[in-house]
Amino acid sequence: MKLGLSIGYSKAQLDLPVALVQQAEALGYDSVWTAEAYGSDAVTPLAYLAAVTSRIRLGTGIMQLAARTPANAAMCAGTVDALAGGGRFIAGLGVSGPQIVEGWYGEPWGRPYYRLKDYVAIMRKIFRREEPVTHDGKEIRLPYEGEGAAGVGKPLKSILHMNRDIPIFLATGNESTVKLTAEVADGWLPMGFVPGAMEEYRPWLEAGFQRAGDGRGFDDFEIQASVHVEVTDDVKAGLAKLKPEVALYVGGMGHRDKNFHKDQMIRRGFAEAADRIQELYLAHRKEEAIAAVPDEWVDMKSLVGPPARIKERFRAWEESGATGLTVRSRQPEAVAVMAEAARLNRAAA
Repeated sequence: MKLGLSIGYSKAQLDLPVALVQQAEALGYDSVWTAEAYGSDAVTPLAYLAAVTSRIRLGTGIMQLAARTPANAAMCAGTVDALAGGGRFIAGLGVSGPQIVEGWYGEPWGRPYYRLKDYVAIMRKIFRREEPVTHDGKEIRLPYEGEGAAGVGKPLKSILHMNRDIPIFLATGNESTVKLTAEVADGWLPMGFVPGAMEEYRPWLEAGFQRAGDGRGFDDFEIQASVHVEVTDDVKAGLAKLKPEVALYVGGMGHRDKNFHKDQMIRRGFAEAADRIQELYLAHRKEEAIAAVPDEWVDMKSLVGPPARIKERFRAWEESGATGLTVRSRQPEAVAVMAEAARLNRAAA
């Protein structure tokens, strides 16, 4: 199983863990992933990491659609890929949520399904440079002819001859968008994926492959799941360390009536806990919300404990149907333990 390393997005101060990324590359990790919310962006750190690494793939997990036009996303991807020597960039895309889309970026929530579909199609056209780019989609049109247009928009080709095969991954979680991912993307960044979840997702992915009509299937498609990893002798304390983030995302990262992270928790059988966490968090009782996060939920989607426990529980992830697993940790020992668990071929430098 391929391993990735997630370095997330910045907190109050930008802290790019270069040494950790270099350690992961030396150990044989396949990819490193950045993120963005409403602070640091996902692309710029990868440009820096391209200069201090030589092999590891550079993925955005994810670029938020509302943050940039599809043309700009393609330009960013093509530029960093060229700086990295070609063949290293992965354009991971996602819609974020309506609070961020409308509150931070000032864009309409619109119809995310069609926006994803249009966005990917436009990026493909830009990468391939087969003709000047036009697009008549349900959410995005090029040239723009809507309100405020000067009426002189001109179809254009990228000046930069980009890698035409830059892979596009989509971060999706519901039935319609997972089917779309299998239809139009090269890979999937699944929301809420845990061992055993493929039973639910497999029919959706197969329907998407069939809809594509080009013979694609699981052999041509990457599934990059992610997991928190915490090396510790105290399992209960390790699980507790991960609960504040769960409370934040389930309780406060989204509107009361539209929170994808809460929905995932409900789908995995923790509806009562999810409702309670959100209730407490929105009432500004954050410590109680954190305490309401069940150990079982954290343990289901994490690898926590001594190295032996982590390696044993990793086997379920290897058999989960995912082709890759992104390690979410800033612990050098966690990066090393996971390399041992996955039996990576490269020795530590």
